[in-house]
Amino acid sequence: MNIAIVGPPSAGKTTIFNAATGAGSGVGTYASSGRPNVGVAKVADPRLGLFETLFRPARTIPAEIVFTDLPPSYDMDRKNPLSVSGENLNRLQRADCLMLVVRAFEDRSVPHDDGIDPIRDLRSMKDELALADLLIVERRLSRVEDAFKGARAPERESLRREETMLSSLRTSLEEGEPVRERRLVPNEERMLEGFQLLTAKPLMAVFNIGENQISDAGPSEERLAAARGPAAALCGLLEAELTAMEPEERREYRQSFGLVESGIDQLVRLARRAAGLITFFTGNEREVRAWQVTTGTTAVEAAGKVHSDMARGFIRAEVVAYGDLEKCGTLAEARRRGLLRQEGRDYQVTDGDRVNILFSV
Repeated sequence: MNIAIVGPPSAGKTTIFNAATGAGSGVGTYASSGRPNVGVAKVADPRLGLFETLFRPARTIPAEIVFTDLPPSYDMDRKNPLSVSGENLNRLQRADCLMLVVRAFEDRSVPHDDGIDPIRDLRSMKDELALADLLIVERRLSRVEDAFKGARAPERESLRREETMLSSLRTSLEEGEPVRERRLVPNEERMLEGFQLLTAKPLMAVFNIGENQISDAGPSEERLAAARGPAAALCGLLEAELTAMEPEERREYRQSFGLVESGIDQLVRLARRAAGLITFFTGNEREVRAWQVTTGTTAVEAAGKVHSDMARGFIRAEVVAYGDLEKCGTLAEARRRGLLRQEGRDYQVTDGDRVNILFSV
């Protein structure tokens, strides 16, 4: 999964990026290059421990999330701090999930011309995403209208359906309804796939707070209402500092602030929830690995995630739920109890499944 981190200048995007990836990218001035920071974070999953105990593999590979920290370049006409245009628009369209970072911390050394108002900034960014989608929809509507002129009867019917759908979409965007909140029928989803609309993507909000705000770190009801989806409040500066510490020191320092969960683990968990991701596992003596897929992924699609040959030659999948395997202790015992199941290509993988694909070459 690729998460694009966006937000206005001085919101602490790069600090949070460094905390998530351990990249150590420079903050404050890096954006002058116009290039994004890209880094990878491993998804902490304690369930991998069971598979390591069972198989004692040569290597263990956790799931990964790619974070892309976009530079806050400006639209010179509209002074747009998010800049969903040009290359930034292309980067946002390629992302699987958008993380909107807004500043909630007070720091006199980091000036803010309009004052600190995270809810205002969040709404402003959402408006920019909607405006970018609105421009795409209007351009497509214009092309559809032009295509009517030389179209034959069968083509006209198809164009008319698309025009109806896009006109409705335009109205929704103008009224502030993102595409992700619309109920689309399958043919509408197919029509919109190529547009890569930003408000159709999973979205989460991050309120970057100061250390003096940590004791009240949970997002308020007002903030949650503004986010209209998964939201977290964390201190990016603290999380970045913690990455330089040893695990035991990090745990003690976190506890001194009354924090139980890593802020970055919280972000990853919320991003996975926003994107509708689940994890299945493969494992043997050579390798144990966690794989991320979307809810509703079938066994044959999961096989393709592992290797395209497995999908092409798919025969069946041997599946055991994590909870059942944990109770049984071994695959042999799970098989003896009838908990190691044989599933076909249309079986929908569930979170925690250990999946073994049988296929022909």
